[in-house]
Amino acid sequence: MPDLLIELFSEEIPARMQTRAVEDLKKRITDGLVEAGLTYASAAALTTPRRLTLAVEGLLAESPTIREERKGPKVGAPDKAIEGFLRGAGLTRDQLEERDTPKGAVYFAQIEKPGRPAAAIVAEVLEATIRNFPWPKSMRWGSGPMRWVRPLHSILCILTDEAGAQVVPLEVEGITSGDTTEGHRFMAPNRFAVTSFEDYAAKLKRAFVVLSPEERAEHIWNDAQNMAFAAGLEVVDDKGLLAEVAGLVEWPVVLMGQIDEEFLELPPEVLQTSMKEHQKFFSVKNPKTGRIERFITVANRETADNGATILAGNQKVLSARLADAKFFWENDLRIVKSDGFEPWVERLNTVTFHAKLGSQGERVERIAALAHELAPAVGATPALAMMAAQACKADLSSEMVFEFPELQGLMGRYYAEAAELPPEVGQASEEHYSPLGPSDDVPTAPVSVAVALADKLDTLTGFWVIDEKPTGSKDPFALRRAALGVIRLTLENDIRVSLLDFASIQIERHSEQHAERKKQEASLSGGVNVLGAGLVLAKIGGRDVVRPAPELLEFFHDRLKVFLRDEGIRHDIIDACIAMEGNDDLNLLVKRARALNAVIATEDGENLVQGFKRANNILTQAEEKDGVEYSYGADVKFAETDSEKALFAALDAAQAQIDPALKAEDFPTAMAAMAALRGPVDAFFEDVQVNTDNDILRRNRLNLLSQIRSVCSSVADLTKIEG
Repeated sequence: MPDLLIELFSEEIPARMQTRAVEDLKKRITDGLVEAGLTYASAAALTTPRRLTLAVEGLLAESPTIREERKGPKVGAPDKAIEGFLRGAGLTRDQLEERDTPKGAVYFAQIEKPGRPAAAIVAEVLEATIRNFPWPKSMRWGSGPMRWVRPLHSILCILTDEAGAQVVPLEVEGITSGDTTEGHRFMAPNRFAVTSFEDYAAKLKRAFVVLSPEERAEHIWNDAQNMAFAAGLEVVDDKGLLAEVAGLVEWPVVLMGQIDEEFLELPPEVLQTSMKEHQKFFSVKNPKTGRIERFITVANRETADNGATILAGNQKVLSARLADAKFFWENDLRIVKSDGFEPWVERLNTVTFHAKLGSQGERVERIAALAHELAPAVGATPALAMMAAQACKADLSSEMVFEFPELQGLMGRYYAEAAELPPEVGQASEEHYSPLGPSDDVPTAPVSVAVALADKLDTLTGFWVIDEKPTGSKDPFALRRAALGVIRLTLENDIRVSLLDFASIQIERHSEQHAERKKQEASLSGGVNVLGAGLVLAKIGGRDVVRPAPELLEFFHDRLKVFLRDEGIRHDIIDACIAMEGNDDLNLLVKRARALNAVIATEDGENLVQGFKRANNILTQAEEKDGVEYSYGADVKFAETDSEKALFAALDAAQAQIDPALKAEDFPTAMAAMAALRGPVDAFFEDVQVNTDNDILRRNRLNLLSQIRSVCSSVADLTKIEG
């Protein structure tokens, strides 16, 4: 069985595209080979900045011969039908076989597709892959129609077996396949021939090319750590930057440089961001002070002066970059120390948040008002929460955040400290964007929590007002992330709030601001209707209040199901709890769902659900048949059997436990009391016929079933439980 080696050699491929490109190459080639009948033992794909490489081991030497029997038209069918069948089968009429079937004589064709050599199949598959490669961005060069991410220079394609290596003949837009490649662009630019993957990898390394991205990354990280350790420093971990830098070099040479003393007092995050974004440098910090004092850069070649010239050039460029950052920092500090945040907050009024939702300044007003109202629920001082919310977006007006948007929030903390604002204000500025993802830390400081909740609820209600909701996989305004943030903030801080109440409050603010903007735009004097598709009118306290349509709460519940799925809580269990009163209190809802999940996992709980469903089905059918509701009047004096009397007693005992437990929100106790009904309910159904001929007994027993339904339904809606 031969081995296949493919290399597509080009100008430098952007680092961000390399991983996906080599995966696409592997998938398209191997899928094409298998589809053509060529199976293989294993396949490995590797990449450097200038080459995509695929090595396939244990490939079949040729595809197997395929024999197929195909049923055709009836004997005597129109000539056109028979001729069409012959064309599809690639046969002549004298090659057809007539057979008798229950439906009469029918033509059958025996089709044989002979196997093809691996080289022919590989050539077809590789050419199709190159011509239709799914680059995110591609370019044309020269006069041909060929498109590639960067100009493609050569194609290496060989099959190797015991007899040696043979080139798979192939030509794509004037580029002919061969068995040669190039080494490092500067250190070993001459072409050389290879005979196998092992020979290819070994010769590339001698030509100063490390083929494996993982090996390059490991080499960079080890050398960087060793250099930093020797200087009593440590490298700031950044796996994303490491992967990117490993995609920029074929022969990594790690160098450590100095940062000019005048820049060392800049916030470490500013230094780190500037060096990472502009120069692709690793930051090296002093573990004792936390200051960024040096940088690590990775060259793509060895030099006679051991990188001194490279370092000098990099340090010169870095100094120019950091001089800009220092100017921004000092200018921002001058403003906040003299005027505080007021100029920046005022400037937010001229920055559009969304065309239909007004400016960032209007948004800050809404967030501050909501944070003030949320503060008591999260244990924060209302005035402090409002102050923090008013300042939380101020750094968006700073020059530093304009240059480095990823530092928003963090710079707010630094500037709040410089303006001598309360520490809670700076902390909230930094933390209120969190959590940004499922693994991100959740703020726990009360003021930060109040501002973070207000920020996310304002975003959700705002886009609900203008009917911009997520659809399918599209979520351009990250509303799913905002909803998950509200869920995590609420649960992990044990917060009890009514989402509908606070959402209604914020929707009214959106509506009022929207109406005011419309008045100003159209010079209106009357009221403006801003009720969107995501809103409804409700009467609260005798007045009309704009409330979110049910879809907003359903949106939260859907996100909650995804969140709780990792805990092993099924969606139907959550649905059983959502059906209960207070389902807009996420903390209450989750406590109920966790308790129900624990009960359903037991044998008593599972069997009780089945008993409840049986009781509910019998009762529902009887009520539909009789046209009455059996919800009152069950009397123990009409009980005939011991199991019937025992069920009366068990229901009374359960109700006596469940009612105070639910009032105290002690759901485990309430669920346990409900699960204890399993035995009496099972015994009742074993001994008693509900639909007896005696009307008095039948009515009494149906009312008893209604009592079962009532007691269980006070804990959760068990009709939602599947199975």
